[in-house]
Amino acid sequence: MGGLQHYRMAMDPAIQKLGTMTTNRHKYFRWTPRTAGTTIGFLVVVPFIVGVIGYQTDGKYKFRAKRKGDLISEY
Repeated sequence: MGGLQHYRMAMDPAIQKLGTMTTNRHKYFRWTPRTAGTTIGFLVVVPFIVGVIGYQTDGKYKFRAKRKGDLISEY
């Protein structure tokens, strides 16, 4: 105990490089067709699909007061 520093570890250069790259990623970002497509996919297409599924199944399933063997679909 008295003065020993067991918590210190040898730093892996690859992990340090990854940390630096992650920290400075915003400095080197540029819009390409790939990044634009990914952004549109996550900001428009995915919420649209989730919304369509939500509207199609709205009110179809009732989870309250069901017992073993009862169906959760109402129609």
